[in-house]
Amino acid sequence: MKYDSIIIGGGLAGLTCAIRCQQAGMKTALITQGQSALHFSSGSIDVLSQLPDGTKVSDPFEGIQLLVKNDCHHPYSHLGSEKVQMSLSWFTSMMKEQGVPLLGGDNNHLRLTAMGTLRPTWLSQPSVTQWNEQGEQPYSKVALVAIEGFRDFQPKIAADNLGRHPLMKGVRISTASIAISDITKWQKRHCEMRSIDIARQMKDELVLQRFARLLLQKAGDAELVVLPSAFGNGDGLATLRLLEGLTGYKICEVATMPPSLMGIRIEESLRNAFQQFGGTLLAGDEVLWGEFDHNHLTRIYTRHHEDFPLTANHYFLGTGSFFSKGLVATKDMISEPVFNLDIDAKADREEWLQKAFVTGSGQPFMRFGVKTNNKLNPWRNGTPVENLYCGGALMSGYDPIADGCGGGVAISTGFSAAENMIEHYRQKEPSQQQDSAQVLQGEPA
Repeated sequence: MKYDSIIIGGGLAGLTCAIRCQQAGMKTALITQGQSALHFSSGSIDVLSQLPDGTKVSDPFEGIQLLVKNDCHHPYSHLGSEKVQMSLSWFTSMMKEQGVPLLGGDNNHLRLTAMGTLRPTWLSQPSVTQWNEQGEQPYSKVALVAIEGFRDFQPKIAADNLGRHPLMKGVRISTASIAISDITKWQKRHCEMRSIDIARQMKDELVLQRFARLLLQKAGDAELVVLPSAFGNGDGLATLRLLEGLTGYKICEVATMPPSLMGIRIEESLRNAFQQFGGTLLAGDEVLWGEFDHNHLTRIYTRHHEDFPLTANHYFLGTGSFFSKGLVATKDMISEPVFNLDIDAKADREEWLQKAFVTGSGQPFMRFGVKTNNKLNPWRNGTPVENLYCGGALMSGYDPIADGCGGGVAISTGFSAAENMIEHYRQKEPSQQQDSAQVLQGEPA
């Protein structure tokens, strides 16, 4: 089972790397164990909202330039602002082709969370209202509407928090709820109601029409209606556009507790793109270990193919951080469990965390991860592995939550690793290549 590139991990970094490799003509396999962290994400792309010293960032690419000058350990320092910007340009073009456009301006905007806070981000889906801290607010009447029995969105809590924000001064904020039993026959207990269950019901056009009539009664003269994300994953944006047409409201979709339909919408679009380009998806499998010849990874073994190794010229590891078990913490140490790569982490456990659970600078362990060089090759036993690359939350040197850069790092490191693989691939087998300018339809490679 021989490939040009094997991508380990089906999150944002792994999918980005896999699509770009396959798009460039490389025979690529993507190994993914299960649900990625996208099922827990907002569906927006954070690039950079805060420097490690706490300085707020408005223009993320200006912020990256400052970051590169002052923090040599951050993944962006391996790439530079220009490469990050190029990778995001490629990503947004590809997502638009998949029917999920991502919108943003030169500066970060604020998106509404399920708790009623406004969080900075750079790219959001069209169903997300973008608030601007400097501009005049376009809505004077906002209604937050819940679906009764769906516990992951509590409009009164959200409205209370939202009303405290300075941007909401003079804005009338109201709350309401719609009983799901009024629009469809619900078979499950309310405690089992999830966003994906509601989404299945909303696919029925008659159900959606009944929901629209009730929404008009409950939201009244509101200009903006905030709803939990419960309107499909693959066709969710089309469903919301139809709902806007039925009601005349501008709808703001808010990501809730997992499963996050807005995050799943991104994941499904990326998987579809990879397979459309002809990639091989090995879903539900897990890489157990690999064999090395000096500073080269020669083959890997998976749970489903334990007796039949998979080989490639290049490999990418994007298995995430502690949450997805890309990193494992024991009482005495932190390790990378697949290839036993070198880790950047504090040796003293007392320095792994701060006593306060919520801090402006985040927890120290969030910056731990695999040590890489400027080409994104990880170190193993003090030597970089030349044909293995790492990206996303697995990498050390940054906190994706506190720094507000999780999506940007995942996309840019996945894309940049793919570009490094493609460069080696073209040099070795030029007769088998396609012109990347033709593949990207004019996008820079």
